[in-house]
Amino acid sequence: MTKLSVNINKIATLRNARGGNVPDLLQVAKDIQKFGAHGITIHPRPDERHIRYQDARDLKTIVYTEYNIEGNPQHNFIDLVLECKPTQVTLVPDDIGAITSSAGWDTIKNQTYLTEVIAEFQRNGIRTSIFVDPILEMIEGAKATGTDRIELYTEEFAHQYGLGNKKGIESYAKAAVFANELGLGINAGHDLSLDNIQFFKENIPGLLEVSIGHALISEALYLGLDNVVNMYLQKLK
Repeated sequence: MTKLSVNINKIATLRNARGGNVPDLLQVAKDIQKFGAHGITIHPRPDERHIRYQDARDLKTIVYTEYNIEGNPQHNFIDLVLECKPTQVTLVPDDIGAITSSAGWDTIKNQTYLTEVIAEFQRNGIRTSIFVDPILEMIEGAKATGTDRIELYTEEFAHQYGLGNKKGIESYAKAAVFANELGLGINAGHDLSLDNIQFFKENIPGLLEVSIGHALISEALYLGLDNVVNMYLQKLK
């Protein structure tokens, strides 16, 4: 079964909109795990507009499944990850002011830097993953960094699927086959939803984990968080 890690950034966004502690981010993380999710994902950004660095520290004592921290490996982020020691760190090349992630790493251009950062995390017992587009050269470059896994950036797949173009999965399937051949673990995330997740999973060999936040939390507004988590779990079997 492909594992489901729930990104709770949107819960933090809602909390921050009014100040205070409603909704309670830590309680939501507890509940999501109780509902059956295999992990919790956060993506703290430098301006802390949703997940705060203190949230990352507080969640360390709450998350008993897999704990995944995503972000651009700037100095403060690296320090935070080394302090929290999550199960996994996912390296994402987002700009400081980016609304959301918009591209994978150029793993060739940034190979030396990524190699150094990944080695530091691995020395501390943290599994590493690199956010990449489904481009074979970038996956080969990821392998050269020593990373444990890649995370396929799935926005283009989701867009094409929404247009009715199921052939949009082809580059992702080829990327997955190549990653498997190289011995890289495969994660995926961005714009995956109840509508497209089963088709994606069925066509990606060796898919270990998906990280889903925006769609899942949005769907939960209508269907309920417990229900939605379990709907995803059914589709990921």
